[in-house]
Amino acid sequence: MISPGFLYALPNDKTQLKTSLQFDCLYEMKWPEGSLKAFLDEKAARYNTQKFIASDPVSVPRQFKAKADIEISGLLAATIAWGQRATIINNARRLVNYMDGAPYDFIMNFTEADLSNFRKFVHRTFNGEDCVYFLWALKNIYQQYGGLEQVFTEGFSLKNQDVFSAIMQFRTTFFELEHPARTLKHVANPSKNASAKRINMFLRWMVRKDESGVDFGIWNNISPAQLVCPLDVHSARVARKLGLLSRKMNDWKAATELTANLKKFNAEDPVKYDFALFGLGVFEKF
Repeated sequence: MISPGFLYALPNDKTQLKTSLQFDCLYEMKWPEGSLKAFLDEKAARYNTQKFIASDPVSVPRQFKAKADIEISGLLAATIAWGQRATIINNARRLVNYMDGAPYDFIMNFTEADLSNFRKFVHRTFNGEDCVYFLWALKNIYQQYGGLEQVFTEGFSLKNQDVFSAIMQFRTTFFELEHPARTLKHVANPSKNASAKRINMFLRWMVRKDESGVDFGIWNNISPAQLVCPLDVHSARVARKLGLLSRKMNDWKAATELTANLKKFNAEDPVKYDFALFGLGVFEKF
């Protein structure tokens, strides 16, 4: 039998490992104490670097310096972050270009006459009708509430266990204007057990603070310890292989189960391991 120690020594050599045992079965084995954390720490460090920005949707807000420009472009990029990564980035950049490269100024000053390009926008099931409502909702948030950070954190406390109530507060405010029923599906509802992957990714960008230059860490009213790990098909598959996730559905309960297990490795910053899980799944085909 191949030991977990051997697995950790050769984490990328899938072909060699398969010669002795089915690859998927290896990750159901019990890891020696500390070795899984070391493995994930190494992978997080590998992928939480600036060289991966260009291939990630975070590259869209990364072109800005001003807080509101980062928030607005980041939320739009995160909202359409499903499908082919190159297409996501291209379409998110197209939205920024429609705003003349100045998201905050556009949101504060646009009129109906400025929306013709947005009405024709399509990214998978996110269409022009959805896009136009997003712009009006963002205008309302910045004109009436002072911005996205204020909305996410209104009624939220550093005593909260996680960002559930912050997401629900945002969703309520976002849809307080008259809105198309179809657009509701583009802002996840964790109270209905949605995994809220894209919102959690956006919150990771805004909240996490480190020196890597990937996440921004420009919000101070939510702690990195309260973040919930973004859960998609890649990170969920890897998490199950590593024994970090037992739930079969990729939903809010699964996201919080995974986050609770990641907190055993780093209680103050569990979501740093999103880089490890996603990198293993997407780049290493783990």
